[in-house]
Amino acid sequence: MLERRTSERRPFRKARRALERIEVLGAKVDLVRPEEVMHHVEAAVDAATPYLVANHNLHSLYLLRRTPKLAAFFEGADLIEVDSTPVITFTRALGLQSRPFHRCTYLDWRDHFWSVANRKAWRVYYLGGGPGVAQAAADQLHLSYPDAEIRVRHGYFDASPGSAENAEILADIAAFAPHILFVGMGMPRQEQWIVHNRSDLPPCAVFSVGAAFDYEAGVQKAAPRWMGRAGFEWLYRLVHDPVRLWRRYCVEPWFMIVPALQDVARAHAEGRLFRQPTGRTLGRGDRAHPVGQPAPVQGRLNLAEDGAQPASAAELEKALIAERSQSRLVNRQEA
Repeated sequence: MLERRTSERRPFRKARRALERIEVLGAKVDLVRPEEVMHHVEAAVDAATPYLVANHNLHSLYLLRRTPKLAAFFEGADLIEVDSTPVITFTRALGLQSRPFHRCTYLDWRDHFWSVANRKAWRVYYLGGGPGVAQAAADQLHLSYPDAEIRVRHGYFDASPGSAENAEILADIAAFAPHILFVGMGMPRQEQWIVHNRSDLPPCAVFSVGAAFDYEAGVQKAAPRWMGRAGFEWLYRLVHDPVRLWRRYCVEPWFMIVPALQDVARAHAEGRLFRQPTGRTLGRGDRAHPVGQPAPVQGRLNLAEDGAQPASAAELEKALIAERSQSRLVNRQEA
């Protein structure tokens, strides 16, 4: 079992920030690190508060314009990860407050997640995958994380609202009372299922995770993480599954040219194209909090309690100035 608690920890922010929610390619996303995702999820679980974690990549951004119900899913999300290095690179070109470490998805935080789940004896429910696949993944995970309780159901069922199979699964989830619910039935089916059934779910943290347990079971081979960080994970997946993925990686991105040009024009008009914000890296004030100390579950950004709207350029600059001033004050106090 991988023991993370004995390894060196990187400092990370414990509170949501106004400038972490941005808009790119017509969608809102949160610039958060994998450690921040787990911090907020752990706080939500401890508080028994419903919490929805979504993720955007180029495929979801393409589908968002063609699947109306996807918009409702992302509007209801408490946290929206960026699961795409090309999108992160594009936001940097737009002069937004993004860094390479803001790219995060299940494969980036799974070791951290299962370490916490094992330590806290979380109940984890996985809905998705083919018959037998999710159970094989659960068996593998149990070998390394025996104190995490895992229950699985495959994703081949009648998911239409009101169907007998769907009602049976909802009853099984309610009886299990999970701390974490992973829904991995492919996009957009998994997001639509969450939207239709969220009001009937027990208070837990819900993730849309695609083929997460396919990787755990060895049905699909995950790309080396360096390829994800370098922006070539898509190429690895395309080479290994060209029939299923050629359209996603070779056709769909072309449909994002218009929103990309709109973003470029807006960034140019605001004077931030190819210019990095004058922000700062994590300082002593950020590292002052104990790593395990939970933060209040805020769910929405401080700047926009009424809907978590992305910050404008002026608001970003104001937030950065305030951050630098606060950091200097904290540093003087510590000194």
